[in-house]
Order: sequence, then structure tokens, then C-alpha cells
Amino acid sequence: MTDLRHLTGWRIAGLCTAWLAGMAVQLQEAALLPAAWHQAACLAGLAMCLAGWRWRRVWMAPLLGLAVLGWGTAEWQAASRLAGALDPSLEGVELVVTGVVAGLPQRGPSGVRFRFEVEQAAQGDRPVQLPPTLALGWYAGFHEDAVLTQPQMALGAGQRWRLGVKLKQPHGLVNPHGFDAELQMLSQGIRATGHVRDAVPPRLLGREAAHPVERWRQALRDAIEVTVPDRRAAGVLAALAVGDQSAIEREDWDLFRNAGIAHLVSISGLHITMFAWLAARLIGWAWRRHPHLPLRLPAPLAARWGGLLAAWAYAVFSGWGVPSQRTIWMLALVTLLQSTGRRWPWPLVLLLAAVLVSALEPWALLQAGFWLSFVAVGLLMASGPVTAQSPSPSVGMRRAWDTLRGELRSQVVATVGLTPLTLVFFQQVSIVGFLANLVAIPLVTLVITPLAMLGVIAAPLWLAGAWVVNLLCGWLAAMTAWPAAVWTVPVAPAWAQAAALGGAALLVMPLPWRGRLLAVPMVLPLLMPSVVRPPPGQFELVAADIGQGTAVLVRTQRHLMVFDTGPQYGPGADAGQRVLVPLLHARGERQVDRLMLSHRDADHVGGAASLVTAVAVREMHSSLEDAHPLLALSPPHQRCMAGQSWEWDGVRFEVLHPRAEAYDAQLKSNAMSCVVRVIGLGGSAMLTGDVEREGETWMVGSTSAARLASDVLVVPHHGSKTSSTPAFIDAVHPRFAVFQAGYRNPFGHPAPLVFARYADRHITTISSPSCGAWSWSSLQPGQGVCQRDADARYWHHGSRGVTAQERVEGVCAVWPGFC
Repeated sequence: MTDLRHLTGWRIAGLCTAWLAGMAVQLQEAALLPAAWHQAACLAGLAMCLAGWRWRRVWMAPLLGLAVLGWGTAEWQAASRLAGALDPSLEGVELVVTGVVAGLPQRGPSGVRFRFEVEQAAQGDRPVQLPPTLALGWYAGFHEDAVLTQPQMALGAGQRWRLGVKLKQPHGLVNPHGFDAELQMLSQGIRATGHVRDAVPPRLLGREAAHPVERWRQALRDAIEVTVPDRRAAGVLAALAVGDQSAIEREDWDLFRNAGIAHLVSISGLHITMFAWLAARLIGWAWRRHPHLPLRLPAPLAARWGGLLAAWAYAVFSGWGVPSQRTIWMLALVTLLQSTGRRWPWPLVLLLAAVLVSALEPWALLQAGFWLSFVAVGLLMASGPVTAQSPSPSVGMRRAWDTLRGELRSQVVATVGLTPLTLVFFQQVSIVGFLANLVAIPLVTLVITPLAMLGVIAAPLWLAGAWVVNLLCGWLAAMTAWPAAVWTVPVAPAWAQAAALGGAALLVMPLPWRGRLLAVPMVLPLLMPSVVRPPPGQFELVAADIGQGTAVLVRTQRHLMVFDTGPQYGPGADAGQRVLVPLLHARGERQVDRLMLSHRDADHVGGAASLVTAVAVREMHSSLEDAHPLLALSPPHQRCMAGQSWEWDGVRFEVLHPRAEAYDAQLKSNAMSCVVRVIGLGGSAMLTGDVEREGETWMVGSTSAARLASDVLVVPHHGSKTSSTPAFIDAVHPRFAVFQAGYRNPFGHPAPLVFARYADRHITTISSPSCGAWSWSSLQPGQGVCQRDADARYWHHGSRGVTAQERVEGVCAVWPGFC
């Protein structure tokens, strides 16, 4: 019987793994196949599973069948989501929509963002079909002291509104190892984004139209904000009570991430599990004291299911986020198994929970939270209990010692086991995280979170919770100020990541220390990966995808220059913090040798402060005026002027603009743009900022053609009509013209006329919205790589990967009979 159970367990594990493998294969696709293919896959998968159940000797049939069924299920769900996309003809046009605010509005100094469920939509007098859920912004301005208008302040969850909007298809920034915003929008069911327009006066049609739970959540959040005057503490309490993570300021998120406790200040699996455990204990205690209820239903069974229902209610009230959903499904599976008297090995429980989550949300397999939560539970289960006897003679002291030792052991296992996974996903880990979590875990879970929830009954408890929050934040700030509090590593190869994860599991397993030492060589390639740099005389260029703005990285063998830092997206958000700093960490860049800011426009210097704060910058060159606040930052500053030059590792840098006397002429900012030409042994590139026709004409007239000719031209002023004169293009004569601009930006960059000038000269044009980040090396001057091509997935907007028709033709070429 034991052998039979053991064999059955292996079969179940194999079937679960096959399902997950089929899902994983589908998530790597660049384009979806026609509907007939995934329908046939689902039918074939079911047929193979039935065949394996009917004829047990055909043991491979159910494995292959579940893999095909997993692939077909994910394909079908993806096709269903993508079918609701916004019609391209409706992008950028004035629309009038009527619908309901579907969740908590996220307020900020510049406006409010919210999800909107569409009931009706029209373009003029013509009804139109829109995706069921929109992500909208209602902005007052990008000023720190911008004041929201009364209609914006009145916006609340569950209200019905009539709004004028402009929409566009979901489009995010695509950079190497960067955050995939388009995947997040797909998983949330958002198939169009946009902003509210004033052309149609907003009209509130009903205050309590739908979503009563969301209305309760907002009422509670508003009550916390009114009761607690401290904005930081109110934000943390709101995040823990109702799951409103947007209430936490960016600076506080940075603090929590650097301290390694970010998972504690959002509704996560830890909070849901703790709530389920407390509710189960309370229900079991009350159930046993009732004279009749235990006779109808055993108290342990009532406690389990009651705790699960309480946890489900808490998860729904806190926003029903993906981490909460994963935890509820896992708890439901464990409760079901316990109720039927089954004791399955923990790997099977985790595998079945993963299958259930992936069946409901295939894209969860690509999310860091999925793996962090599952691996954390698995590590704690696999590491086994501590069996050593306590030296304390007192029973009370022994219990306290065992509790403390169990807490320390769990924290050690989680820290050691999850560190490689954290480095794989985020390329950084908090060195002080272990010590921070020892205090923060009990403080947040046993003090702050209960006070945040009990404040619903007695509001003064929120003030007590706020005091504890500020105490915790002060302690965390002191810890993160220690030298080397955060450790970052470059992105390692896939084999190194896999080896490190295996080594971490080996390290926490209950094995002799000699066996655990084998984990050290397995983890080292992830902790100290080799970084390939250009050879002497060569350089690499990366034109980052930062939206409407400019940001370019130029790397020689031992030096790095960053040319411009992109825009500020709004208060507390900019390209430096969101794009450049993660990109530099992923590339293993420890410092910026020279930060060159072409001119003072916000779309070129918006991310500079964040970059200088997060990364060591040795010196800054710019055309900024002496009173500009960025010059108060620590790096030594020098004006850029035509005629300057320097050489790094055999690569020459020449400043071509502006001329020295321009600083005394009080010209507009674009006319002061720094222009730099980079010359390597194999190729050259020109970085232009927002220089306009006057500057281009001066450079053409004062500089020889040989000093202007470049293989790569980052197009002046994003392709504006005021730049890219024919004479300048002919003088530079580039192979590649790179347009760094935002998708459907309000300026119309690049202008069609300018774009045509480059195309007519047979110059390869690269546009950020369709390419993402663009990488180029002087070692191969005739080639460049678009990140949207390198990481093409079917959910990416305008992906230029292999089309579905091309994939069908490829399959038919290999198996003609199959087609």
C-alpha cells in the first residue's frame, strides 16, 4: 500500500508538472495561433488524458495530454483577453463614456487614476464598442502644488459618471530586464488606457451605483486619512487595512524595499494566512463552547472552513489582489485535503495549488510574487522542524525559547532560500533585511495590522498604529543608512540562475553540513556573474525606452556616459527611478563616469535627481544655467562647449555644440543643446538633444563632413519639424536614425515629413514606441537590436515578432501532412 501511494504521488506530481510546462511554453510565444489550433489542442489533450485513464499502460498519454491541455487553455484565455482590445480607429479621438468607477481611485498631487467599467460609449452621435474595463487618469497638472478640481475630488468608488475621454491601446516601456507593464495590464483585464478630457463636462450620474465593497473600502480609507494627520503613517495603515498600496509614498516604498520588508506593508499571503489562522482559532474556541453546534459539525472542521471564509472575506475587502487570490486558493486546497482526512506531501500540495492558480491566471507564472510566495512556503516545509532540546529547565521559558528559536529559524530559512530568487527577479537584496524582518514581522503582523483593522471599531487605535509605524520607519531609516545596506548584482545567465536556486534549496534542507557546502559553488555564479564589456577602441550604445524624452547609455571598456535622463512622469515618478536605475543595476554598472545633460527641458533632465541619488556619478557636463537646482547635486559640474573632447579606452568623444558665446546670448533652451559625437574603431554615433535647425546649420558650416559623419544618429528633438534639416541629414549620413519619443505623444513626434526625409534617403529608422530600447555596438555597426523584437510576446503592443501566419507556415513546412 505504501508503494502504491508513493507511485500515485509521483504520478500526480508528473501530471501537475506537465500542465505547468504546457502553460510555460505558451507564455513564451511571440504571437497567438488561430482559434482552431487551441480548440484542437484542448480536445486532443482531453482525449489523451481519457486514453491514459482507460488504458493505464499508456502512461505517457496523460502527461502529454495535460501538457497540451495546459498550452491550449492558456492560448484560449489569451485569445479571449486580446479579443477585447480597443479598436485602433478609436485611438486619440474624442469619446463620451458612461460607466462606473470600479475600484479605489488613486489620488496624487497631479490628479487621480482609476479603473472604469464601461456601460455605454459614443463618438459624437455614433455608438462605439469599447473594452469593458479602462484605466483612466484625470489630471490637474504635473506640479507638486497642483490643486485638484471639485469633480476630481468627488470621484469615488462605485459612482456612475459620464466622461469625455481620449483612449489608446495598452502600451508600456520595454527595456532590457525591465518591468513589463503590458503584461500587468493584460493580467488585470485592462485593454485600453486614457485620460479624461474637459471638452465634455464631467457629470456625476449616481453616487452608489455599484461595487458596495469598494465603497466600504474607500470610506475606511478616507476615515483613516481624516483621523491620522501624518501622511506616511496614514498611507501604511490604509495599505494594511484596505490594500491601497498607492497610499504609500514613493520614498517610503524605497525605504521598505531597501530594508527588505516591502512584502509586509501590502496585503500579501502572510497577512491572509495570519488572518485565517486567528479566525480559525477564534471560531474553534467559540464553537466548542456552544452546547449543540459541536454535535452537528466537529469543531476542528468548523474552525478550518470558518477561517477560510474569514480569510476570503478579508481578501475581497482588501482588493482581491493576485497575491491574495493565490493564498486563498492554496488555503482552500489545504482545507479540503484536511477535511477529507488526506495527508499529502507538501510538494504535491504546492504543485496542485500552482496548477489551480495557473488555470485561473496563466500569467501568474511570470510574476515574481507567484514564485516568491510558493518558494517561501516550500522552503519552510522542506527545511524540516528543529529537534534539538532546549537547555532551559523551565516549561514556560522552554516554550518561549522554542518560539524564539522557531522564529529565528524561519527567518534564516526564508532569508537564505529567497535571496537567490530575489536577485534573479530584482538584481538586489537587502543586507540588513534579516535584522529588519526580525523586528518588522512581529511588529507589522501582530501590532500594526491589528490596530489598522480594529480602528474600524475604535478610531483612536489608528493613532496608536500611526505612532508604531513612525517608530518602525525611523528604525528602518537608520538601518538603511548603514554602508552597503543594499547589494546589487548584474543579471546572470539562465544557467547561473537555475544553479543558484538549486543551491539555495540545498542549503536549507535538513542535510549534514558537508552536503550543504555543495551549495556554495552553485550560488557563486549568481552572486558574482561575469560582465562582458567592449574591447578597447569599441563602445556600446543603448537608447533606452523612456517615453517622450531622451536617455542614452554609452559604454566603453571601463567607462560609462549617460546622455540625458528622460522625463518626469509626474510627482514622485520619473525615468531615472523607473527605467535608468534598474537598467544600470541589471547591466552591472556601479557608477556613471560622466552624466551629460543636453539642456534644461524636463523631458531630458527629469530623471537626473533620481539617478544621482541612486548611483554614484563622478562628474556632470551640461548647458544648464548656474541657478539650476540640479547643479546643487554632488557631482562636479562643467559646461559643455564645442571643441571639447576626451578619450576613454581608445574611444574618442567630441562636443560639437553649443558654441562658447551662446552662453552669453540668452538663447532658448533647445538652442543650447549639447551635441556629442562618439567615435570608436568600428563605428560612430551622434547624440543631439533638442538642437534645432539653427544649431544644425552652424554645425554643418563650421565642422568638416568627416567630423559629422556617424553610423548612428539619435534624431534631434525627437523628430520635430524644427530640426533634421536636409543639409544636416546629408552631412551626418547615418545608417540608423533613432527617434526617442512617446507613444501617441501630444507633440506628434516624429513629424511625418521629418520621418520621410530619413526614409527617402534609405536610412534605417528606429522608433521607440515600436522598437522599445535599441542596442547597438561599434563592433557590428550594421546591426542593432530592438528590445521588442528580442523579447517579443503576444501581449506586447505592436510586437514585431513572428506572426501567427508565419508560425502556421513553419509548422506546415515541417509536417505537411498535419496541415
